[in-house]
Amino acid sequence: MASDHDAEDILKPLVFRLHENVPKAVREVLLERGWSEFDEQEQDEADWNLYWQNSPFRMTDHRSIKPWQRLNHYPETARITRKDYLARHLKRMKGIYGPSLYEFSPVAFIMPNDYVKFMAEYTKERQALGRKPSYWICKPVALSRGRGILIFQDIKDFVYDCMVIVQKYISNPLLISGYKWDLRLYVCVTSFCPLTIYTYEEGLVRFATEKYDLGSLDNVYAHLTNTSINKFGASYKKNKEGIGRGCKWTFSKFRSYLRSHEVDDLLLWRRINNIVMLTLLAVTPSVPLTSNCFELFGFDILIDDKFKPWLLEVNYSPALHLDCSIDTTVKKRLLHDIIELLNYKQTDTLRENKGASTKSSYAGRTHIRLTTQNENATDDSPDFLASKQESECTATSAVQSLLDVARGSFKKGAIAMGKMSRTQPRKTLTSQLRERMNKPKPSSQSKAASKSKQLPGARHSPHASVQVTHWLPTTESFNYKLTIPPYFVSAKDKRPFPRIGDFVLIFPFNDAALEASRNGIDIKSIIHEIHKLMSKQLPLEQQNVKKRKDYLSFR
Repeated sequence: MASDHDAEDILKPLVFRLHENVPKAVREVLLERGWSEFDEQEQDEADWNLYWQNSPFRMTDHRSIKPWQRLNHYPETARITRKDYLARHLKRMKGIYGPSLYEFSPVAFIMPNDYVKFMAEYTKERQALGRKPSYWICKPVALSRGRGILIFQDIKDFVYDCMVIVQKYISNPLLISGYKWDLRLYVCVTSFCPLTIYTYEEGLVRFATEKYDLGSLDNVYAHLTNTSINKFGASYKKNKEGIGRGCKWTFSKFRSYLRSHEVDDLLLWRRINNIVMLTLLAVTPSVPLTSNCFELFGFDILIDDKFKPWLLEVNYSPALHLDCSIDTTVKKRLLHDIIELLNYKQTDTLRENKGASTKSSYAGRTHIRLTTQNENATDDSPDFLASKQESECTATSAVQSLLDVARGSFKKGAIAMGKMSRTQPRKTLTSQLRERMNKPKPSSQSKAASKSKQLPGARHSPHASVQVTHWLPTTESFNYKLTIPPYFVSAKDKRPFPRIGDFVLIFPFNDAALEASRNGIDIKSIIHEIHKLMSKQLPLEQQNVKKRKDYLSFR
């Protein structure tokens, strides 16, 4: 009887809970995986494993989270998903760390507060001899899907009736067969402390459905790439030269297109990864410490005719509706891989506190663990995360580019880390960053003390000598203490998985970045590491200038 009872417990399905308006693709994927839906009338309040909604959760939801549960939002992440908030954060980071890093977002003015500054910039450009006046784009700060957007060159055409952001319009986009396009990149953050960022190798290339023309600024089908707009255009269903029907490609097709024109896209993805890391660093210090969450962002990236990527915006709860077959291909697999990334264990099906961290995770489609390369590896190596697939997994050429970006190795040896405390009460983001930059480093005694400590149950892994406490944040550093073991690390070596499905780990990318993100967040140290990373990419960038020029002239 006991064995029958145990078997019944193990075979219990995982349970999902959906808020209203969640795209039906989420429910479809979870049901395909054998999950069951939460029934408020029949089940206890905590009898679920995944709660998914489009809006933020209450802090009480975060504080009452159980070890077997996951929420699909972190608190306060809207700080970079509203256009005015994003502009302020990037402007602040540019002021602290310089324009050489934060030059991937166009100059922005928030109206009506910045109206005088905007008029000064507009007038200055108009009066400059021999300089062609800029084009500007106006977007409502709280709207999405291309609603309310205005493109103008003359100030007399600038009219608005709500809070808007005005930016320089990137008037020289890289075109494909004469059509404007941008990239929808999916980014999943499994933790903000320690910061853990994955990018998805597959994604969407979104096209305008009429050819690009600066002579018709009011033609939304030529200047906007939003599917919600272009699917109503007269050319949407037509077979457009070089593009085909509809308005989307997959990243796989995009990579093939670039390589067919002898363009090395690896450097492009590296620069995009840098944009993702630098953007998320702007908001990381302000995200409250919480357990068992994840955040899926949609980064919209535009490439100009000099092959420079620009960040347009960051989307909260990016659209998961299935408008076409390409959506189905990309988004359903994305949802499957998100569930794999959440790393549910067999004991999570029991939805009980006992033994919640004793079983190994379900077998994933493409779980890869970190390994240590030979001792001759140095910091001068261009890559930092070595990944090795388990025997049942095989890599595919269609998704190789971003994996190459994220490869490399963590250096061998234990890392000692002292405790870093946050200053209370919470102050402005700028003051917090300055205080953390000026904090003295831990003394050698405190380092030795921290090195001797280890969380209960921590074990050395044959693949990495870093202990559990070297990856996890010191809980005493925060008012709210984490009591739930993190789901996003491997049971073998207590490090985040370098790859799960098509999700590739891009942060932390080396030992120093790992160390700087464990206890709070040492932005200054991480920025220093990103500087070094970019300086190593620069020689390779220069080698590919000629190929890019050949491609641009070909198109």
